[in-house]
Amino acid sequence: MNRPTWWRHTAAHDEDTDAPAVGQIPENRRQALIKLLWTGIWMAYLGAPVSDLMEGNHTVPATVFGALGLLVFVGIYLLLVFRYTGRAMSRASVHRGLVTICVLAAVLTVTLGEAWLVLAVYVSVAFGAVLPTRVARWVILLNTAAMVGAGLLVRGSDDLMSALVVPSLLGGFAMSAVRQMVRTTRALREARATVAQLAANEERLRLARDLHDLLGHSLSLITLKSELAGRMLPGKPEQAAQQVADIERVSRQALVDVREAVSGFRRPTLEAELAGARTALAAAGITADLHRAGAHHPDLPPDQEGALAWALREAVTNVVRHSGARHCVVTLGEVGDDLCLTVTDDGRGTTGPHGNGLTGLAERLQLADGRLETGPGAHGGFTLRALAPLSRSAELPAGPSPGP
Repeated sequence: MNRPTWWRHTAAHDEDTDAPAVGQIPENRRQALIKLLWTGIWMAYLGAPVSDLMEGNHTVPATVFGALGLLVFVGIYLLLVFRYTGRAMSRASVHRGLVTICVLAAVLTVTLGEAWLVLAVYVSVAFGAVLPTRVARWVILLNTAAMVGAGLLVRGSDDLMSALVVPSLLGGFAMSAVRQMVRTTRALREARATVAQLAANEERLRLARDLHDLLGHSLSLITLKSELAGRMLPGKPEQAAQQVADIERVSRQALVDVREAVSGFRRPTLEAELAGARTALAAAGITADLHRAGAHHPDLPPDQEGALAWALREAVTNVVRHSGARHCVVTLGEVGDDLCLTVTDDGRGTTGPHGNGLTGLAERLQLADGRLETGPGAHGGFTLRALAPLSRSAELPAGPSPGP
């Protein structure tokens, strides 16, 4: 079964479920683990405070305080970074988390020494991850300045402090850019899903229009011939058998048309529809005048011919089913750069809004750069005019060459 291009692209994307996309919420434990692994790589820079605790440079209470403070800091940091790839947190929770890691970074640096200055880099990254870009850029600068101020209070941290200024600024601004990229990626993913949905809806509308046009015409003809066969059965069995044979032929053709319409390959022709119109009008007892409707025009493109053929089918179906007419005239002629199909009957006419058939026909003609016009006929009844543009090759006649 042929599937539209948008469906194949979406399916190919969905098959890759092991690697989480940027900005996409993890759908399973594997994706969550991969995201955690990528985030955890950057935790290697916490080796300095961990080594400071393990080397026994502090008293036991200070070591316990430092270990607990580091665990709380890392936990809150990971929670904030994962905020936009997992379940959303409230704004108050985000602000409390940011204040907590800022306080922990400052207190641990001042009380335990220069090795803890690296926590300020993680604070800048957290700012870039969760705050709006306009706010984040100023807060990152303030956090870096606060790190420099804390470094001045810690003896012997001048070299480390100067080495961490660039990572603090770069890490914060880079995370802010990543956050913006995540939001853009999500918007693009939602837009692609919307386009796919619109394409699916358009395909359903196309199929609905085709089925309405196909089955409306064929079922109307089957109904008329069934009524004729029923009236002929008592005294004219041979003619009734002919009507039944016609019913079988029409139903088989309707089945073929429906299959082709579902597959998207069917394009009706004016020649076939004119023949069908003649049969349908004759079966309904309506006098048909089709001698001014030629079946072929050399400048009529296939898409425009298909649109006019659908218009002829819909117009004749309405005449047979709804008009109560006794005469129907079908003409086909050029009007300027358009080919105009006109179907006029002497029936009751119509005063209400267009039904599904005419609405779908107007949409079909619009797709072929044509238009639909309807209204009362010159002598009563109803007139339908469908216009489609012709494709002409402009060739200038060769004339005498201009003189000097």
